[in-house]
Amino acid sequence: MRITKRTNIAVRLLMYCAAHADRLVTKAEIAECCNISENHLAQVINQLSQMGYLATQRGRNGGMSLAKRATEIRIGDVFRDVEGNLPMVECFADADNTCPLTDACRLKVALADAAKAFYASLDDISLDSLVCDNHDLMRLLQPVSCGTR
Repeated sequence: MRITKRTNIAVRLLMYCAAHADRLVTKAEIAECCNISENHLAQVINQLSQMGYLATQRGRNGGMSLAKRATEIRIGDVFRDVEGNLPMVECFADADNTCPLTDACRLKVALADAAKAFYASLDDISLDSLVCDNHDLMRLLQPVSCGTR
Protein backbone atom coordinates (compact mmCIF):
# COMPACT_ATOMS: atom_id res chain seq x y z
CA MET A 1 0.00 0.00 0.00
CA ARG A 2 1.24 3.45 -0.84
CA ILE A 3 -0.02 6.57 0.88
CA THR A 4 -0.48 9.82 -0.98
CA LYS A 5 1.96 12.70 -0.76
CA ARG A 6 -0.78 14.74 0.93
CA THR A 7 -1.11 12.21 3.77
CA ASN A 8 2.66 12.06 4.19
CA ILE A 9 2.78 15.84 4.48
CA ALA A 10 -0.17 15.86 6.89
CA VAL A 11 1.52 13.48 9.30
CA ARG A 12 4.84 15.38 9.18
CA LEU A 13 2.98 18.64 9.76
CA LEU A 14 1.06 17.25 12.73
CA MET A 15 4.23 15.76 14.23
CA TYR A 16 5.96 19.14 13.92
CA CYS A 17 3.05 20.88 15.64
CA ALA A 18 3.04 18.24 18.39
CA ALA A 19 6.78 18.69 18.88
CA HIS A 20 6.21 22.44 19.37
CA ALA A 21 2.94 22.32 21.30
CA ASP A 22 4.05 25.24 23.48
CA ARG A 23 3.87 27.81 20.65
CA LEU A 24 2.44 28.70 17.25
CA VAL A 25 4.51 27.33 14.38
CA THR A 26 4.77 28.87 10.94
CA LYS A 27 4.34 27.41 7.50
CA ALA A 28 7.82 28.62 6.51
CA GLU A 29 9.60 26.87 9.38
CA ILE A 30 7.73 23.61 8.77
CA ALA A 31 8.47 23.76 5.04
CA GLU A 32 12.17 24.26 5.66
CA CYS A 33 12.56 21.75 8.48
CA CYS A 34 10.43 19.01 6.91
CA ASN A 35 11.52 19.58 3.29
CA ILE A 36 8.02 20.36 2.01
CA SER A 37 6.96 22.80 -0.68
CA GLU A 38 5.13 25.76 0.88
CA ASN A 39 2.43 25.46 -1.78
CA HIS A 40 1.70 21.83 -0.94
CA LEU A 41 1.95 22.60 2.74
CA ALA A 42 -0.60 25.44 2.48
CA GLN A 43 -3.13 23.07 0.92
CA VAL A 44 -2.65 20.49 3.66
CA ILE A 45 -2.81 23.14 6.40
CA ASN A 46 -6.12 24.32 5.00
CA GLN A 47 -7.48 20.76 4.82
CA LEU A 48 -6.35 19.84 8.36
CA SER A 49 -7.77 23.04 9.81
CA GLN A 50 -11.13 22.38 8.13
CA MET A 51 -11.08 18.85 9.56
CA GLY A 52 -10.42 20.16 13.07
CA TYR A 53 -6.85 18.92 13.51
CA LEU A 54 -5.22 22.37 13.33
CA ALA A 55 -6.04 25.79 14.73
CA THR A 56 -4.70 28.63 12.61
CA GLN A 57 -4.13 32.27 13.38
CA ARG A 58 -3.56 34.85 10.63
CA GLY A 59 -1.42 37.94 10.82
CA ARG A 60 2.12 38.97 11.55
CA ASN A 61 2.29 36.92 14.73
CA GLY A 62 0.17 34.13 13.26
CA GLY A 63 0.83 30.49 12.80
CA MET A 64 -0.78 27.22 13.72
CA SER A 65 -1.06 24.71 16.50
CA LEU A 66 -2.89 21.49 17.16
CA ALA A 67 -6.63 22.00 17.64
CA LYS A 68 -6.77 18.87 19.84
CA ARG A 69 -4.37 17.30 22.27
CA ALA A 70 -1.86 15.00 20.58
CA THR A 71 -3.17 12.11 22.68
CA GLU A 72 -6.60 12.57 21.05
CA ILE A 73 -5.37 12.44 17.45
CA ARG A 74 -5.38 8.89 16.08
CA ILE A 75 -3.16 8.32 13.06
CA GLY A 76 -5.74 5.98 11.49
CA ASP A 77 -8.27 8.82 11.55
CA VAL A 78 -5.78 11.20 9.94
CA PHE A 79 -5.07 8.71 7.16
CA ARG A 80 -8.78 8.06 6.54
CA ASP A 81 -9.68 11.74 6.60
CA VAL A 82 -6.85 12.91 4.34
CA GLU A 83 -6.93 9.96 1.95
CA GLY A 84 -10.71 10.23 1.70
CA ASN A 85 -12.37 7.60 -0.43
CA LEU A 86 -9.46 7.03 -2.79
CA PRO A 87 -9.73 3.46 -4.03
CA MET A 88 -6.70 1.29 -3.29
CA VAL A 89 -6.98 -0.43 -6.65
CA GLU A 90 -9.05 0.11 -9.79
CA CYS A 91 -11.63 -2.53 -8.91
CA PHE A 92 -12.60 -0.60 -5.77
CA ALA A 93 -13.66 2.35 -7.92
CA ASP A 94 -17.23 2.08 -9.13
CA ALA A 95 -17.04 4.61 -11.95
CA ASP A 96 -13.53 4.02 -13.32
CA ASN A 97 -13.34 0.25 -13.01
CA THR A 98 -12.47 -1.36 -16.35
CA CYS A 99 -11.24 -4.67 -14.95
CA PRO A 100 -13.13 -7.58 -16.54
CA LEU A 101 -12.26 -9.90 -13.61
CA THR A 102 -14.00 -7.91 -10.87
CA ASP A 103 -17.03 -10.20 -10.48
CA ALA A 104 -14.90 -13.34 -10.01
CA CYS A 105 -11.73 -11.94 -8.44
CA ARG A 106 -10.91 -13.02 -4.91
CA LEU A 107 -8.02 -10.60 -4.67
CA LYS A 108 -10.46 -7.72 -4.15
CA VAL A 109 -11.69 -9.29 -0.91
CA ALA A 110 -8.14 -9.96 0.26
CA LEU A 111 -7.13 -6.36 -0.47
CA ALA A 112 -10.19 -5.01 1.35
CA ASP A 113 -9.27 -7.13 4.39
CA ALA A 114 -5.67 -5.91 4.20
CA ALA A 115 -6.81 -2.28 4.09
CA LYS A 116 -9.00 -2.84 7.17
CA ALA A 117 -6.04 -4.37 9.02
CA PHE A 118 -3.79 -1.49 7.92
CA TYR A 119 -6.17 1.15 9.27
CA ALA A 120 -6.86 -0.86 12.42
CA SER A 121 -3.14 -0.92 13.23
CA LEU A 122 -2.94 2.85 12.69
CA ASP A 123 -5.95 3.36 14.98
CA ASP A 124 -3.78 2.10 17.85
CA ILE A 125 -1.27 4.92 17.31
CA SER A 126 -1.78 8.42 18.69
CA LEU A 127 0.11 11.46 17.47
CA ASP A 128 1.51 11.76 20.98
CA SER A 129 3.03 8.27 20.78
CA LEU A 130 4.97 9.33 17.68
CA VAL A 131 6.65 12.28 19.38
CA CYS A 132 6.66 11.56 23.13
CA ASP A 133 10.16 10.67 24.36
CA ASN A 134 11.36 10.47 20.74
CA HIS A 135 14.54 12.47 21.30
CA ASP A 136 15.94 11.81 17.82
CA LEU A 137 12.75 13.11 16.21
CA MET A 138 12.65 16.16 18.47
CA ARG A 139 16.23 16.99 17.49
CA LEU A 140 15.32 16.74 13.80
CA LEU A 141 12.22 18.88 14.20
CA GLN A 142 14.04 21.91 15.57
CA PRO A 143 13.62 25.04 13.47
CA VAL A 144 16.47 25.26 10.98
CA SER A 145 17.03 28.96 11.60
CA CYS A 146 17.99 28.27 15.22
CA GLY A 147 21.13 26.50 14.07
CA THR A 148 20.34 23.38 16.06
CA ARG A 149 20.51 20.98 13.16
